[in-house]
Amino acid sequence: MNISAEIGKLKKGFHPSFWVANGMELFERLAYYGQATILSVFLRDHLKFSEVEAGQLSSIFGGLIYFLPIFAGALADKFGFRKAFSFAFFVLAIGYFLIGSTGMSAFAGWYSDTNLFLILSIILIFTAIGGSFIKPSVLGTVALTSNSETKSLGYAIYYWLVNMGAAIGPLLAYLVRDSIGIEFVYLVSAFSCALMFVTTLIFFKEPPAKLSEERDSLLQVTKNLWTVVKNIKFMIFLLLFALYWIVFWEFFIVIPFYISDYVSPDAPIELILSVGAWTIILLQIPINRLTKNIPTDTAIMIGFVFAAISWFLLYFSYIAGITVGLGLVIATIFIFSIGEQTQAPRFYEYLADLAPKGQAALFQGFAFLPIAIAWLVGGTFGGWIYQTFATNAGQPEIVFLIIGFIGVAGAILMFFYNLYMRKLKQS
Repeated sequence: MNISAEIGKLKKGFHPSFWVANGMELFERLAYYGQATILSVFLRDHLKFSEVEAGQLSSIFGGLIYFLPIFAGALADKFGFRKAFSFAFFVLAIGYFLIGSTGMSAFAGWYSDTNLFLILSIILIFTAIGGSFIKPSVLGTVALTSNSETKSLGYAIYYWLVNMGAAIGPLLAYLVRDSIGIEFVYLVSAFSCALMFVTTLIFFKEPPAKLSEERDSLLQVTKNLWTVVKNIKFMIFLLLFALYWIVFWEFFIVIPFYISDYVSPDAPIELILSVGAWTIILLQIPINRLTKNIPTDTAIMIGFVFAAISWFLLYFSYIAGITVGLGLVIATIFIFSIGEQTQAPRFYEYLADLAPKGQAALFQGFAFLPIAIAWLVGGTFGGWIYQTFATNAGQPEIVFLIIGFIGVAGAILMFFYNLYMRKLKQS
């Protein structure tokens, strides 16, 4: 193989904005996952909220940061990706700093004698508004800066860099938490986003294909949103996919609580939760090659099945009297990630092909509706089932069982959905 020739093809296949946008996405994910791995523990153990309250706050932030891209994507299509990136990173930098400040002694006077739950809710909503512009803008850039031959590779590169950020972020978070303090993890996230704000202003150029598009009016943008919502079969597909992401996000809600309470409060939670990202970094390309001929609906089913199996591994191990320690938790995350990397890149490519011209970011924004629903429901739900069965009843295995059944329900419903869609195509 001529390596220089392959590199030449990559350069020709992607506009420079492709690489800048994906590089910024790496740092944004570094910031997001760095704080996400410690958020539930930060809220419960450092700020002294209950599991349910911590879950509710996590739901607010996680839910909105993935729900608002539906609207942020439409606005990014209207005003351009450069403005969207600039706004997003500016708000994120301020927001992450404010979240961290709630736990810092230097700012204790700001929050004494206040309703900290309400203040944090406002800060989290503010931060989520900024973060909601990132995903549709990056994915919209990928769609417009790649060609028919390189688009599939473009989304694979995007997904690989997302997971690189998801792997490095928790590592930095662990080092900062261990050496300085958990609240300072948010300063690292804030600095990362501030750096990307400057990068946007200096290096990111609007893709030529974006400049040549006719910009829709805000009224037309609203109509475009309604057009997508009216697609009932598409919306049902997204709602079913939310069950998959509920199972995923419980790793960030339930597992930190479990490790802290039942394994060791000093365990490197951040590093454990980054196992999935490292697995994807190492295996994404081989798995992509092995599964490239599998139909999209089958690839999605594989993701659901592996999601259920991962949590059942914890449950049946516990029932069998096997200690559910760090090794089994790592194995669970590894199994889940195999299914995730089978379906996720294909999912984004599928949505990109559905998008009409000028609506690339809009459709990619809807890609995050299932993740948003999962966070909105999963944060509060995970905190409640953990407090009910693990904290109060001392039965963490019931928590594992319930989450596993959610995966099973998703797999069954998705099976019947796929069956219906196949019959519809044949008729």
